[in-house]
Amino acid sequence: MIEFIAGDLCTACGTCVEVCPTGVFAGAPGTVPRIAHPEACQTCFMCELYCRADAIFVGPDAGGVEGFDPATTRAAGLLGEMRRLHGWDEWAADPRYPNDHWRMETVFERARSVMNRGPAPQTGKEDRYAS
Repeated sequence: MIEFIAGDLCTACGTCVEVCPTGVFAGAPGTVPRIAHPEACQTCFMCELYCRADAIFVGPDAGGVEGFDPATTRAAGLLGEMRRLHGWDEWAADPRYPNDHWRMETVFERARSVMNRGPAPQTGKEDRYAS
């Protein structure tokens, strides 16, 4: 869930407001947005991924705010980690950080591989939730 915006790093570009699918942020253009509706956060990480200033931190728990301390989080190098580890923006050309999390080629390759081997053996549990 959304934890905080580091106001001193925020460039007030408004990108987080634009990309948030659930309207978590509020604020006038050109101002640092505020977290107006944290309960609406779906922990999709879109705001953090699109924040080129690395001013947003989304905690991993979708169930609620965990209370990450901004100073400690910054000192630990966690601001911008999501963008870096998923090869976004300036990290896209760095081979240490492939964007495998967001690209579907790997998933499709695995699916084609399974499809070419034939159906998986039946275990008797596949229809457990069928209506």
